[in-house]
Amino acid sequence: MARKTNYETLDHKIEESQAKIIKRKASHDATVDELQNLLDKRDAIRKDEIWSAIIASEKSYEEVLKLIRDKIED
Repeated sequence: MARKTNYETLDHKIEESQAKIIKRKASHDATVDELQNLLDKRDAIRKDEIWSAIIASEKSYEEVLKLIRDKIED
């Protein structure tokens, strides 16, 4: 009888642990999705800022690109 009780207790603990993992994984996935969304928004803002600066400058697209590439090579 004691062996069956231990087995049932062990099964119960396993089920509880599995439930915790499922809940935490769902929370983790939601947090990762939120982070990705925020990073995407930040990247979009940065791209808009760069394009606005290029458009407002007196340099052509090619000149700006050359300037960036030359700085990278240095």
